[in-house]
Amino acid sequence: MSTSLLYHAFGVRGYQYTRADFGDGRVIFHIVRDDSTCRCSACGSAEVIHRGVVSRLFRSLPIGRKSTFVALRIPRLECRRCGGVRQAEVGFADPRRSYTRAFERYVLELGRRMTIRDVAKLLGVGWDMVKEIIKRDLSRRFARPKLKRLVDIAIDEFAVSKGHRYMTTVLDLDSGAVVFVGDGKAGDALKPFWKRLRPSGAKIKAVAMDMSAAYRKAVRENLPRAAIVFDHFHISKLFNDKLSDLRRELHRELTDGLRKRVLKGVRWLLLKDPANLDEEKDEKRRLEEALAWNKPLAAAYYMKEDLRRFWEQPGKTFATLFLDGWLKRAWASGIKMPQEMARTLALYRSGLLAYYDAWITSAQLEGTNNKIKTLKRTAYGFRDKEFLVVARPR
Repeated sequence: MSTSLLYHAFGVRGYQYTRADFGDGRVIFHIVRDDSTCRCSACGSAEVIHRGVVSRLFRSLPIGRKSTFVALRIPRLECRRCGGVRQAEVGFADPRRSYTRAFERYVLELGRRMTIRDVAKLLGVGWDMVKEIIKRDLSRRFARPKLKRLVDIAIDEFAVSKGHRYMTTVLDLDSGAVVFVGDGKAGDALKPFWKRLRPSGAKIKAVAMDMSAAYRKAVRENLPRAAIVFDHFHISKLFNDKLSDLRRELHRELTDGLRKRVLKGVRWLLLKDPANLDEEKDEKRRLEEALAWNKPLAAAYYMKEDLRRFWEQPGKTFATLFLDGWLKRAWASGIKMPQEMARTLALYRSGLLAYYDAWITSAQLEGTNNKIKTLKRTAYGFRDKEFLVVARPR
């Protein structure tokens, strides 16, 4: 085997081929390096004293089904300039790695087409080795995205696992890229993001988020000039939760068995968009019947549906008039649940109306978080949280 083939086929350059060993289903190529070319791996000085050698074996590109290794005796060098004693730099492998760069590139290429388990089985290596190679590549390319061009962002959390464990994501609404993932769902989860954002020079104009007091406080402290927009998805979800609680409370109070069954059967119909009610399943009639028998539930339901129109107004002036009218109707209803919702919306009034200044929502981030959840289910969970962060959707 020629030294030229060693370079062109296996990416090993600057070394001389000496011999090859065969056995145990693997091939080992022995190579050497001219001692006169050795340099200090820290300062690059040629003024070095040889202090022995260290024998190492590097996994390289396979030949067919046979594993291939490169054996090298690496000199230990004492540098006269900096005084340190170190191993000479290996030109075809990264420090503290047991495989060549060519093997790493091969794993990454396979990883784009196969699962980590399949790549490991094909190459006869450990699962963790393949995962670490992919993780390092993802970290190198995506761990620290540039923040300079951020204008509109969205902030939300997603559940990592059972036990109320969450992570916070920040999305660039212009590019659709996840620019930060933090541990937890409180304001502290965003501290690393603010630390990177300050020197970036980004001029963020608006932030879409839910009504979390912790997020709101963090944004106010770090982006005092940015508009906070409360997303209508979270408003609708809050209203749906309260409506479900009201239906459950009314169901407990009923004594008529028939009316209890009717009310129990419309649990999901109350939360459905009226346009999506299935006529073949008679869902519209069933819902109307349940509402006709329960006036408080009907009033709350129609208030919920009417609130949808807030985000369909032609401008902020019309939206302000609509919101004021809705709040008055909710108070006048005399029903506790709509009144509680009106109190909440009045408290977050500025964040609701800010939608008509920025025209942004966190719907894109909700979709991204759903992709992350799908990614977790497909992978049957992640043992390495850092790997989950760098493997997030782009």
